[in-house]
Amino acid sequence: MNRFSGSRLARWDKRHIWHPFTQHTEWESREPFVVESGDGVWIRDQNGRRVIDGVSSLWVNVWGHHRKELDQAIIRQLKKISHCTFLGLSHEPAILLARRLLEIAPRGLTRVFYSDNGSTAVEVALKMAYQYWQLQLISSPLEGEDGGGGDVSMKTRTPHPILPPQGGKAYKSKFVSLKEGYHGDTLGSVSVGGVDMFHERFRGLLFKGFQVKPGDSREIEKVLKNHHREIAAVVMEPLIQGASGMLVMPKGYLRHVARLCRKYNVLLIVDEVATGFGRTGTMFACEQEGVSPDLLCIAKSVTGGYLPLAATLTSEKIYRAFLGKFDEFKHFFHGHTYTANPLACAVALANLELYRKEKLLHKIRQRTKELAAGLEPLKAHPHVKEIRQVGLMAGIELIKDKKRGIPYEPGKRMGMAVCDAALQKGVWLRPLGDVIVIMPPLAISAKELQIVIRAVTEAIREITA
Repeated sequence: MNRFSGSRLARWDKRHIWHPFTQHTEWESREPFVVESGDGVWIRDQNGRRVIDGVSSLWVNVWGHHRKELDQAIIRQLKKISHCTFLGLSHEPAILLARRLLEIAPRGLTRVFYSDNGSTAVEVALKMAYQYWQLQLISSPLEGEDGGGGDVSMKTRTPHPILPPQGGKAYKSKFVSLKEGYHGDTLGSVSVGGVDMFHERFRGLLFKGFQVKPGDSREIEKVLKNHHREIAAVVMEPLIQGASGMLVMPKGYLRHVARLCRKYNVLLIVDEVATGFGRTGTMFACEQEGVSPDLLCIAKSVTGGYLPLAATLTSEKIYRAFLGKFDEFKHFFHGHTYTANPLACAVALANLELYRKEKLLHKIRQRTKELAAGLEPLKAHPHVKEIRQVGLMAGIELIKDKKRGIPYEPGKRMGMAVCDAALQKGVWLRPLGDVIVIMPPLAISAKELQIVIRAVTEAIREITA
């Protein structure tokens, strides 16, 4: 029996809490869904209403809620230790998880740096890339120039332990990112983000770089050709840009960017926070174009959606550039209090073992086909501009006038209205503007997926009628 009623909790929520990405004038006029429990792909509120978690608790949930094997992994670890620092200590779950991550990661990645969410994983990658090129200026190879490739022995050629030498070579300190890209909400990740609605207000706080149109091969090559001496890395989401409305990249674009990075001696950072761990049908999206990045950012589904954990995977080449004597101060000055939390690492290990035992990737590919087939009839709807899908990531963009390309006025909140209607039909969704996002738990059954498809289809027809 609940200690507090759903209505009382809702009142206290409105009185005390500030929710992310939420206009509270609107929030306070609505009746919030106060979650009480979860079971499989279903969540239940304090009033006993049971609905499908149609966006995987913000794109993280793999097996559904209350999965026995994941619950037990946390309980076993709780009996040992729940947290210890990773600064100066280590522990078994983090060590074993690092080995497992590198076994399933793209070839060439050899080191794992833990953090606690997708934004921090990207921050780590940006700072690693920045410091890597700084260290290339401080040190030079014993034989000739390294050129950014291969494992080489280094010797100091400047007396200053931290700052790069002035003059001479250009300092590679800028980043190339894609318009409409999203990499998190800390200032470094916002600096390489490209969603104006989220990022423009903070422009004065951000470092400057280069932004290019996603999918435009000529534009990114032009930027790299003209500015590669000052560019540290290219940062991008592979195959599909999630938070901008499920914008799909042209086939081969990621592979083309990877080739350009090698050609112009620039690092490649691939943000797989949303796309990783099977969401696109392969363990990592970059596998589909045969790309092995210099740095790979992961988070969200790594723990099955149970606990915050993230990591930045990188190559031995980058790792070795940070090696030296203590008083050279080459080491990476970055860390988090909850880096490699043992509970999170333990449940992540159990999560990845379930992937193997349940052959989840095969099931995801089957659900992908079913989702595409189920959404196909909506393509002809007069108020559906486009349906974009990669794996179990799908976005349905609504439009006021399809023939003339006129969007709905933002104040109409058509995306939210459709999601509200879907909730009444048993599916909880959260839109991106007027894009209806479908991102169910990866282990959703065929029957449950059909419930999602039916609810969304009926909601769109009702609201746009």
